Amino acid sequence: MNDVRATIIVDGDNWLNGDISEHPMTALLAEIERSLQEPTSGEIRTGTIVEMRPNEVLVDIGFKSEGVVSGREFERLGDALDMFNVGDEVPVYVMREDRDGNVVLSISRALAERDWERAEELMQNQQIFECPVESFNRGGVIVKLGQVRGFVPASQLTSVAPTANSDESGEERFSGLLGGSLMVKVIDIDRKRNRLILSERLAMREWRRQQKEQLLDSLKEGDTIEGAISSIADFGAFVDLGGADGLIHLSELSWNRVNHPGEVVKVGERIKVQVLSVDTDRRRIGLSLRRLTPQPWEVIDTTYEVGQVVQGRITKLVNFGAFARLVDTGIEGLIHISELSERRVSHPKEVVSEGDVYDLRIIRIDGDKRRLGLSLKQALPAQEVDWQIAPMMEGREGQMLELAAAD
Repeated sequence: MNDVRATIIVDGDNWLNGDISEHPMTALLAEIERSLQEPTSGEIRTGTIVEMRPNEVLVDIGFKSEGVVSGREFERLGDALDMFNVGDEVPVYVMREDRDGNVVLSISRALAERDWERAEELMQNQQIFECPVESFNRGGVIVKLGQVRGFVPASQLTSVAPTANSDESGEERFSGLLGGSLMVKVIDIDRKRNRLILSERLAMREWRRQQKEQLLDSLKEGDTIEGAISSIADFGAFVDLGGADGLIHLSELSWNRVNHPGEVVKVGERIKVQVLSVDTDRRRIGLSLRRLTPQPWEVIDTTYEVGQVVQGRITKLVNFGAFARLVDTGIEGLIHISELSERRVSHPKEVVSEGDVYDLRIIRIDGDKRRLGLSLKQALPAQEVDWQIAPMMEGREGQMLELAAAD
């Protein structure tokens, strides 16, 4: 094969040291020579596994002899080696030729090269992807993109809260991320320095933008959707709907008067809400919590009865009495000043204070006019009164309720 002018016997004819360049066998020999081209260091080829031994793997790379993947590669590949079987095609990186003339190959290096190429594509496309967390150090966490290790600095993490404590160790901050995965995007690559920097913060920002676009396109007025309270402001509560936040205005939290959203919901609480509006131009989603519950005044006749003792929290003091919100439903009723105590009372503050909770007896229910008459003195244990008799101040109390409602 090394001397194509050597003697060749074809169909019984002898070609003895003559010019055989035009013979058909010449093309065949040239093809064989090309197929057996000696591999060069740094080259990546696709080979076929022909044998798997305890300490090495033999791979056919189209050369005169099989290449060898040594036992050291087993440690680098780890569990990935279990995916390979005899007959499988694998990418291999040509390392060198050993003393025995065997070509030393590396599967991990070949996979790493492909992973670097993938990382460059991901950076170019600004694509978001998921990476498992392998380890961490004081400055951030280390993730794996196939065979390539990447670094997510602490400043680019959203899965851990920022800290002003410079003495806090990496283990205290990042150990909870081990075994999990992060949504990230590539922000810097330097292959010569083996440097791959990623950001969870930018990935999540982009992911939330995409999710919001999808939600804005899919949501419509009247839909019911579940979410979690993400933050609370004086004017309302924000709900994370799965990548996008919607707002429950203070007036849509409850059918009753609410001074602050914290009275109704808390951060992290999961709730169901109704979609009130979807503004695609301003990218805003309006929500309501109260509209998924019955209007309390509409069912008050089936919820309460005259004579029933309930708990109420004092919400407001006025000259003619005190308003109290029932603890279980939030309906607000009036305790007329004459129903605060058996003794004469000049002002409700002599008996009750805002925020206090008392046992109160219901003395009148008027669902049509949305009036609820309450009595503190008739709920006192030692008091024996006929609460079924309408109070003498009923007419005056109705007028006071109308004035308070207008206020």
